[in-house]
Order: sequence, then structure tokens, then C-alpha cells
Amino acid sequence: MKKLTSFLLRAIPRKRLQLFSHFALKLARVFFIGNKVECTVCEKRYRKFLPYGRLKAARDQALCPNCLALERHRLIWFYLKKETGFFTDEFKMLHIAPEYCFIKRFEKQKNIDYITGDLESPLAMVKMDVHDIPFEDHTFDVLFCNHVLEHVDDDLKVMGEFRRVLKPGGWAILQSPQDFSRATTYEDPRITDPKEREKHFGQDDHVRMYGRDYDKRLEQGGFTVDLFDPQEKYDKEELERYKFMPGEKLYIARNI
Repeated sequence: MKKLTSFLLRAIPRKRLQLFSHFALKLARVFFIGNKVECTVCEKRYRKFLPYGRLKAARDQALCPNCLALERHRLIWFYLKKETGFFTDEFKMLHIAPEYCFIKRFEKQKNIDYITGDLESPLAMVKMDVHDIPFEDHTFDVLFCNHVLEHVDDDLKVMGEFRRVLKPGGWAILQSPQDFSRATTYEDPRITDPKEREKHFGQDDHVRMYGRDYDKRLEQGGFTVDLFDPQEKYDKEELERYKFMPGEKLYIARNI
């Protein structure tokens, strides 16, 4: 299963794989029937989650076979449900690189004026380059953009665009891969070969690897950053059911 997952993710971009993979997973669900893990997004329970990852060492207990939520998506949904008025307050939202597990659920929420955007994704409403977002200043109350900043040429410019289109008091969830063994973010524009990028940054289309300074990097982009660590507030036994990525925190970037 790990080898097949790695091959498919290398051969087919995730944004396109999401279009049809859920059909194939309908057949696989029967093999995961159980009650040991629970997806916070779709609330389905299974014996275990599927492995996921482009490298040979795919992560265990990562992918929900029903809604395709990964660890970060389950953590985001948990935060939204437990800590925010996301499901009741009225607001306008921009969702960049929209995830399959979220799109239809957000579209159904009558309290959200919901817009999706991406440069390549067939799931998005608006085609856009995040270096130059085609919306006026102070348009949105909420912005989601997960696992994108590690791909872009100029992450600080992109953060500036996020701040520009957010209203004062608006907030964003901006998750990115991190190497917690690194104190500072590692990037080198001279590394352009895909194999070298995978070696240095973890994936052949990544151009940087964020370190423990990711919150400081967001602050460089002009945000005030709050960290949400579920381990500090919620029961560990409960959290174990959701299989969040060990040590992962949410970075809530606020445009104050």
C-alpha cells in the first residue's frame, strides 16, 4: 500500500489525483472497517487510516479513506469546531489550493461567502497566481492556504498579498511542512534540479524547508501569529483517535 501510494503521488499531482481517487477508495473502505480512529472532518470511524506520502517512507495513519482528509485537515477542522465561530459567523473567505475534503462542506455553509482560487487546480473557481492575487484590498475576512508557501518563488511577497486582501482583523490558516530539527528556514535558489530539491527540501517541487522559525517568518510577512497546540488543552486519549501529526501546531496568522 505504501509503495502504491508513493508511486501514484509521484506520477499524478495531488490536485488532480483528488478528482478520482475517492471513487477507488470506496472499494478500499471495507478493508478498514473498525472503531479505533475517527476523522474529525467526515466523522467516519475506521480500524486505521491509509498511509500517505510521496517518499518511500509514507506516513502511516494519514489519509481518511472516506473524505481524503490528511492529518493537517483533521487538525484544522478540530480547531475550527472547538475554538472558532467558523460554522456560525457570517464572513467572506478565500480558499487557495482548495482541498477536496473541505470544498463541498464549505460550499454548503450558508454563513460563508466562499471563493476558491489556484493557479492549476481544476477544483478552484478562480485561476490565480498567489504572487498577484486578483482581488481588491481588504476583501476577505478569512483565508486558507495550506502547503503552498513551500512551493512559491517569494514567500514573503505572497504573505504580503494575503495580508493585502484580508480585512483588518481578518485571519488566515497557513500550514506548511516543517523540519523541527532546523532552527531556521532553509532555502537556496541555486538548487533547481528536481532530484536535488527532493533531497534538500523534501519534495521535487519545493523550494524551501521551513524550520522552527516558521512563526517568525509569518511575522516577517506582517502577521501577528497565534499558535494552536491541541496537546496543551485537550485530552490525549481523545486526540489519539484523530491521528494528528505528532507535534503539529496550527499557525493562525492575524492581520491586526
